Amino acid sequence: MFVYYLRRKTLKPKQLALRLVEMVIVLLGISFITFCLVMLSPGDPVRQMIAGNEDIVVSQLEIDALRHELELDQPFIYQYLDWLGRVLHGNFGFSYLMKKPVLDAILEALPATLLLACSSSIFMLVFSVPLGIYTAVRQNSRFDYIVRLFSFAGVSIPNFWMGLMLLWLFGLKLNLFSIIGGTISLENLVLPTVTLGIVMTSKFTRQVRAAVLEELQQDYVMGARARGISESQILWKEVLPNAFLPLITLFGLAFGSLLGGAAVVEIIFSWPGLGYMIVQAITYRDFLTVQAVVLWIAFMYMVINIIIDFSYQHLDPRLRKGGR
Repeated sequence: MFVYYLRRKTLKPKQLALRLVEMVIVLLGISFITFCLVMLSPGDPVRQMIAGNEDIVVSQLEIDALRHELELDQPFIYQYLDWLGRVLHGNFGFSYLMKKPVLDAILEALPATLLLACSSSIFMLVFSVPLGIYTAVRQNSRFDYIVRLFSFAGVSIPNFWMGLMLLWLFGLKLNLFSIIGGTISLENLVLPTVTLGIVMTSKFTRQVRAAVLEELQQDYVMGARARGISESQILWKEVLPNAFLPLITLFGLAFGSLLGGAAVVEIIFSWPGLGYMIVQAITYRDFLTVQAVVLWIAFMYMVINIIIDFSYQHLDPRLRKGGR
């Protein structure tokens, strides 16, 4: 349905096919680089698997047998092609850390990441869009200076520090939220949403303000004022539609990064999303999980970029051939 909509509105079959081919090539490149880096990283996944069973004493012969069973003693290119062939059939391997197939683990963690990404994005849009528009319209006012000051502070503060302070204040001192986390609930969602939302709002408010200010200085705005059109009509019907076009790209990239999992924030609040999962996988050398999550992040970034690229053609008539 989505492909049909894009083809009907903006895409020709050749354009769609070209973008899909580009996506496949990029994914293959990313998968190969990730596989190389994983193979070059220190640590032995076989010994790490055995380390999880402290009561079992395993001989070197048994370790070699397990390595042979997992085909880790095969040449590098054979291992990559074997892994790639299984991935193309939907088999991302088995996670010895979580004791389940990697794809099942990703699908279990994905709802938590989607929930956190959507809630943080809504938080950002609710505050950043009106603040950015108002400060641009009231440029150099006292309110503008205050918002710019707080935006600068929000951009400068690291996520981990913001999260720890919110956890200390609202979780430990005021006892309003749980500091344990680990489950998907509204109570556990609030603090990580606010942590990500404050930083994202600070960045996006500045971007909205800059985009609106740039449009307010264009010649068509001066012409509209000369014709006696009211400031509100100029703002809502002319300035904002043009100002928001470049912001779509910035929002898409921000949302794509959240879909990859906000690892630091998820670790601080024990939020069971993709970011938390990939950090645990890296820590315990669960290489198959690392490769699968990296591939997922790359795929989502490219899908979002394609949606953004073709939404431009739909939203901006100047980019359509023939003005249609």
